[in-house]
Amino acid sequence: MLGTCEAMRWKLAINAHLLWTRMRFSQAFKARSWRWMPAFVLICGVGFGAGKSFATEPDMSAQPLRAKHTELGKQLLNNQFQRALYLNSTESSNDSQGEIYAVADYPFATVSAALNNPAHWCDVLILHLNVKYCHASSNKAGTALTVNLGRKYYQPLADAYRLEFNYREVITTPDYFALELNAENGPLSTHDYRIWIEATSLKDGRSFLHVTYAYAFGLTDRLAMQAYLATIGRGKVGFTVTGKLPNGQPSYIQGVRGVVERNTMRYYLAIDAYLAALATPPKDQLEKRLQHWYNDTEQYARQLHEIERDEYLEMKRREYQRQQVAQ
Repeated sequence: MLGTCEAMRWKLAINAHLLWTRMRFSQAFKARSWRWMPAFVLICGVGFGAGKSFATEPDMSAQPLRAKHTELGKQLLNNQFQRALYLNSTESSNDSQGEIYAVADYPFATVSAALNNPAHWCDVLILHLNVKYCHASSNKAGTALTVNLGRKYYQPLADAYRLEFNYREVITTPDYFALELNAENGPLSTHDYRIWIEATSLKDGRSFLHVTYAYAFGLTDRLAMQAYLATIGRGKVGFTVTGKLPNGQPSYIQGVRGVVERNTMRYYLAIDAYLAALATPPKDQLEKRLQHWYNDTEQYARQLHEIERDEYLEMKRREYQRQQVAQ
């Protein structure tokens, strides 16, 4: 068995090297593969719940989530994020997952009305660098979100990867809600995407939010991810501290979990930016969301900085305008 595993590891390493060689020297292969690499990394980073529905959880009520809030009390009060937030990520041989638990400084009624609505999610998702377009519509199964994923600059939608999420409201009560988004297929050989979101009220008038992302993958996308991490993704880190550098600074996790953690944080900050802008007059909410999201990501510049403020704002204003016109 050990010999078989070693052989498989060598085979994966050789295939990853060959993939990178092809991407480096073949213009035709570049046109096909690098075009979707940012979308692939985005999706793999946000993760979703491989092969199962989170709606099968046995207790769909506020109690387990409030118990988790109590359990994470110390981590929520004392952490590197300078906010009441706990981030975790996992990786196995065929799936990846990221999750955030966070205290939101807004009443539960506000959070429920904002997030428990598919149309509002497009205003949340478009804040992310790689989301180029989002549209909520009805289909035979209920409600769907059409999302286009692409590069970190303005580009035609024809050059972006389109993904279809089915939106399902699991439960809504006066003190708890849960919803799920899922997609069967993604770029390369990724599949079984799941987004699980739940929230409950806290005694102090705030809300406790839990967002889980997971997805399943095959050999093709694992090799593509290895190629990304060996090239343009080299040196990028996540948030989990793995030790200390010689200069005393923290050493952060890299690899697939680093990708998952960066994108999990970007999406949480998009949710927070959307909630923060709700008290602003409607005509000013977009600008408030954009500025808030960028400011918050710059608090974690080591992990999240990608483009300058003016570039981000110009790109997102154009993408939002295109989204409104298209709908």
